[in-house]
Amino acid sequence: MAVKRIFSYWWFPIISGLVWLGMLLGLLLEWLVNQHGRRYDTMSQSADIAYISNVGADRLQPLFIVGCVLTSIFLDLAFFSERLLRHNGRLVPNVSMGEKILSILSMVFAIVGTVGLICLSIFRTGQYKFLHNMFLGLFIGGYLISAVFICSEYQRLGKKYREHRMLRLSFWVKLIFILVELALIIAFGVLSRVDRRNPAAVIEWVIALIFTFYAFSFVIDLYPAVRTKSPETRYQKSSYIPSALSASTNPEEVSSGNGSDSNIYPRDVEMAQSGAPPRHF
Repeated sequence: MAVKRIFSYWWFPIISGLVWLGMLLGLLLEWLVNQHGRRYDTMSQSADIAYISNVGADRLQPLFIVGCVLTSIFLDLAFFSERLLRHNGRLVPNVSMGEKILSILSMVFAIVGTVGLICLSIFRTGQYKFLHNMFLGLFIGGYLISAVFICSEYQRLGKKYREHRMLRLSFWVKLIFILVELALIIAFGVLSRVDRRNPAAVIEWVIALIFTFYAFSFVIDLYPAVRTKSPETRYQKSSYIPSALSASTNPEEVSSGNGSDSNIYPRDVEMAQSGAPPRHF
């Protein structure tokens, strides 16, 4: 019971981000300090800076594998927790099927990214170059597409629940992540194609470090559930509708279909205006 009282879902992204950051720092320090920046056998002849996968394919591969596994598992738990908490009224609920579909798609592509991340750490770059690069693409593409879907979900939620500023904050944080990472991935691909290995390696490390903050961003999404542990403080779909839908003070206007949702009735509007749960965001 003590563990249950202390435990919170927002721990998942914190653990994921810290494990990922710790793994990256461990690999970087291994190459810079212990290996004195040496050239690995898996590195290109034109490269002086090691890629993450070059260091991860050497004696610290067990650290690389464990770090990738734990990072992806706890990040996926953050995705699933967001869906569960929203469904159970611990977070403001989805009000349309489209939002639920976006949430589910974000989880599906997060799993794709998880498979890619775990497998690329297992299939080392020197021995399984084709498979390693294929799984690298799955990792980057899976999590990036997942971010697009969850960003779209939060954009819709932020419009409907205007009073919950954390939704808009989460949307902007994730949108910035998508745009910055996409630009860096394009630069990484171009530099790799023209055999500019050193700048490409630097960009790869930067991309990986930014991914840490993407994991941390889910604290914004999950932390508000701390205030709704008690059943009395949870959001009830039958008695709580978004501010965008309850903005009309004329019940007849809402029930006649002129509002945002033709299924909202005068009783719902009255209950929403008088019985909305506390807003702690």
